[in-house]
Amino acid sequence: MRAAVIRVIGILFLGFASLLAQQGKTDPRWEPLGFLIGEWVGEGGGAPGQASGGFSFLPDQDGRILVRKNHADYPAIRDKPAYSHTDLMIVYQEPGETNLRAIYFDDEGHTIHYIVVASADRGTVQFLSAGEASQPRYRLTYRKTWDDLVAIQFEIAPSNHPDAFSTYIKATARRKQR
Repeated sequence: MRAAVIRVIGILFLGFASLLAQQGKTDPRWEPLGFLIGEWVGEGGGAPGQASGGFSFLPDQDGRILVRKNHADYPAIRDKPAYSHTDLMIVYQEPGETNLRAIYFDDEGHTIHYIVVASADRGTVQFLSAGEASQPRYRLTYRKTWDDLVAIQFEIAPSNHPDAFSTYIKATARRKQR
């Protein structure tokens, strides 16, 4: 009887160790974004115009893509009612390319194509749109500030001055506890 219990415990331990090993595997192409993988909650002071919400960056399709899902709730201010914003971004790599790309969709009908640029120290990732002649350019930056804290900045440049970025949103997010 005792041997059977020991065998069951051993099998459970091996199964748990195998599960942990599989979860620890990350596709090498996602290493520049490694600090972002997980679920995040926005931090803010609740001042008028500030949103609350969160996002996730999670592997999907057997790790072939990363999917970011974002949700933000904005409070009512002055004559503008409260509203919510959701968006979806898929990070991928074209066959034969080394650069990562992303495509963004939101509930307002926007679609943005990004090139993903990571810093050498792997502490900052920028999503930079090319911008078409008549379209503004967008730059979304995530910067690791602590192990479980990121600074986020979304900037827009007008089509007639494609490098004159102005900050549209500045926020921080904390990784959800596991």
